[in-house]
Amino acid sequence: MQYKTPIDEKKLVADLQNEATARSAFDLLTRTYGEQLYWQIRKMVASHDDANDLLQNCFIKAWKNISQFRGDARLSTWLYKIAVNESINFLHKERQRIGLTEEDDDSFLLQNVESDPYFDGDELQLQLQKAILQLPEKQRLVFNMKYYDDMKYEEISEVLGTSVGALKASYHHAVKKITSIIENSEIV
Repeated sequence: MQYKTPIDEKKLVADLQNEATARSAFDLLTRTYGEQLYWQIRKMVASHDDANDLLQNCFIKAWKNISQFRGDARLSTWLYKIAVNESINFLHKERQRIGLTEEDDDSFLLQNVESDPYFDGDELQLQLQKAILQLPEKQRLVFNMKYYDDMKYEEISEVLGTSVGALKASYHHAVKKITSIIENSEIV
């Protein structure tokens, strides 16, 4: 992930794990990673309010579990993984709540995009969002991380626990599906 200001993640982790510096370090953590995590979640759940709630859950989990962070991956990768898992869990609960199975698509999210007062894109951006929401969950995750967040396949692999080759294939299929959906819509 690309960040606006370089940050020493090892020092930040040490500060988070030190009781004397934990609160100020947590403030830095939320300011540094909050926006990127919000947008990753938002692209998955398509609702501003749900994304805000899930972002808070992510930071609460990070706060509660920072003492168990071993540093096997970068802090940003760990946070991304928490955000992805929170989003996936939320989507599974939403599907259950409205009676959908795992095989059903996430078209229920389309109404979130269309009715979201915070969506400020034009018609083409709306069509792109609708096309992305028609992708299977894993393809949507991979597409968002690669296209919007400009993550390297190796980083995505760390977050999702999937091979680089499988991620490349998933991204390729996602791009083809999105292209097909947009080409077949009435705005083109």
